[in-house]
Amino acid sequence: MSDSSAIPAANPLADYLARRPEIDQAIQRVLSGGRYILGPEVIAFEQEFASFLGARFAIGVGSGTEALHVALRACGIGPGDAVITVSHTAVATVAAIELAGAIPLLVDVAPLSYTLDPNRLEAAIQANPSLRIKALIPVHLYGHPADMPTIMSVAERFNLKVIEDCAQSHGASIDGRKTGTWGHLAAFSFYPTKNLGALGDGGAVVTNDPELAERATLFREYGWRERYISEVPGANSRLDELQAAILRVKLQFLDEDNAKRQEVARQYDSMLSVPQLILPHCSPSFTHVYHQYVIRSPRRDELKQFLGAHSVGTLIHYPVPIHQQPAYRDRVLTQSGLAATERICQEILSLPMHPHLTSDQVRRVGDLILSWLKEDHRPR
Repeated sequence: MSDSSAIPAANPLADYLARRPEIDQAIQRVLSGGRYILGPEVIAFEQEFASFLGARFAIGVGSGTEALHVALRACGIGPGDAVITVSHTAVATVAAIELAGAIPLLVDVAPLSYTLDPNRLEAAIQANPSLRIKALIPVHLYGHPADMPTIMSVAERFNLKVIEDCAQSHGASIDGRKTGTWGHLAAFSFYPTKNLGALGDGGAVVTNDPELAERATLFREYGWRERYISEVPGANSRLDELQAAILRVKLQFLDEDNAKRQEVARQYDSMLSVPQLILPHCSPSFTHVYHQYVIRSPRRDELKQFLGAHSVGTLIHYPVPIHQQPAYRDRVLTQSGLAATERICQEILSLPMHPHLTSDQVRRVGDLILSWLKEDHRPR
């Protein structure tokens, strides 16, 4: 029997239900037009998304993983090259590096932001002179930007290409400049649960460099400039018209939805600012868009079980760092231990977070956590 008070960890379809008239119109527009791949909806979305970010070019592709892969290939990254990124990320970040034939070199994250630690970055470069390090991928995790001003400074000194992983940071910014416009390229995912999500897979490569934009555009469709004539080796990674049409509707509401996420985060912050928990950090001058609201507790598993027993869905993003996963522990390189990453992964818990949570639902989650803390820490 279902619990009517149940609060899911995420509700990716709620936004589409709320916007049903616009979504229906967009779908009908595509169906009546009869163009389903790389047509006018994709072109329009690419222009609108680039404008939203303040970038010159956006190239629609098949997924966020493919966006990273296409960006790497546009930079000429291939077999024998090394790419620096973090271990505390979705496995897609490292999978894309391997798709390009490159070697992942994983460094630790900053203990507050959970994003790439610039100090570890420089140390990794200097400690591996025999590696052909060509690029780095900072991940804007949970909606909080990585420290791009410092990262770009290091990258420029060592002549590295920077590809931002923006899968979780649609609309986030540093000093008013949006993520996706700091590096040489950026990769976005439009998986349904993202802040800007489609009704299926989708992604985009973003850049201000016309040469890199041209390379990415060629690579996404077999190296074609003229149909059936491959100028360079390429692949098939195309955003379809239906998803582009849906994303055009969603993009109109992204700032509004991000503001709702920020309001949910403020309510959580107000309720849960207690010594037993570590709450999400937001660096000064950074805008956090709260793809996830992630708390930390040394008794995370017990708290997760308690909330689940009260019909509150939670998730762990991510329970096992990539360098410890069976598929990758013997395939990736790591730099001087990843202590912060390993500790974080033992303590993090993602609370329900999406734009359609009500104040009462957030209050219920907060009250349950406070009751658990009170019970858990009473004198024995």
